Amino acid sequence: MSKRPPLPPRGRGALSNPDNRYSQFSSEWIDDGWGSLEQLETKIPTTLHVDASRSVISYNQSPDIPFDRSINPYRGCEHGCVYCFARPTHAYLGLSPGLDFETQLFYKPDAATLLRKELSARNYTPAPIALGINTDAYQPAEKKLRITREILEVLAECQHPVTIVTKSSLIERDMDILEALAAKNLASIAVSITTLDAALARTLEPRAASPQRRMETIRRLTAAGIPVTTLIAPLIPVLTDHELENILTEIRSAGAVDAGYVLLRLPHELKELFRDWLAQHAPLKAEHVMNRLRDCRGGSDYQAEFGIRMRGRGIFADLIAQRFHKAFKRLEFPGSEPLRSDLFRRPNPTPQLDLF
Repeated sequence: MSKRPPLPPRGRGALSNPDNRYSQFSSEWIDDGWGSLEQLETKIPTTLHVDASRSVISYNQSPDIPFDRSINPYRGCEHGCVYCFARPTHAYLGLSPGLDFETQLFYKPDAATLLRKELSARNYTPAPIALGINTDAYQPAEKKLRITREILEVLAECQHPVTIVTKSSLIERDMDILEALAAKNLASIAVSITTLDAALARTLEPRAASPQRRMETIRRLTAAGIPVTTLIAPLIPVLTDHELENILTEIRSAGAVDAGYVLLRLPHELKELFRDWLAQHAPLKAEHVMNRLRDCRGGSDYQAEFGIRMRGRGIFADLIAQRFHKAFKRLEFPGSEPLRSDLFRRPNPTPQLDLF
């Protein structure tokens, strides 16, 4: 009996669909002797579901992140990054953080309408909205659904500041809006890069843009006058940490004005999923990766405390921090400017009434 299907799913990051931590029942693959396991289809389709949320802006008080509000147009992410810290949130939907997270996606078709309503509230005070934080706002479904673009159109109408984190070149579709916002210091983009090794990226983040394509996106956004930060995330001990200086050099050459990094985080079910991935794709490094990670996590696979969860602690974590700051200083990153909030104008909650 096994938690994993007999063959790795094609084009997906997770290798299994473990039960979520709230489930009352568990399931396992069992060979019944009739060869039924060998007949299973290993190419799993993506299914889209409507998310009927009644609000679109989420607020937080975390001291670890530089924003207090965010919008996630999608729940789940087809990019399939095996390391994604958001995977365990699929358990809230009664689904698995494994294959379900990247194949059972939820989208908010009325996100722009909800946003307009929330921004029009009399007690709303503007501050930068982070777009696509838990899951990428420019994952493949966005090409057809255009929910992120509709959100940007509302923000542009209101002259509201926005920041975006993405791995996708699809963001270039919306450069017309972003360029206009950036001209007033109302937009900043963070392109996430984990590795420059295309072969490694293909298994770590199978449906995201290639590292080289993301570099091109940085160049194109920069050329359009849109400030670009790069987030080296996650930085994985042994597997990718040796690329730190090279990534910083390449992104600076491409035009990035700022950079940051996040040490690999393995909350809840993600521990099992990532160890499974290591055993399949990097078996000779698997033990070394986890040992170094535990060196940064007080002997555990993960520590969730504020101030520790993003960077870790200990000798190895300190060494990474020193390397980052040295390279950052040597490459003379100018840094990011704070976005403006003083241009905000409250939207009409029912724009169709303007016709009368």
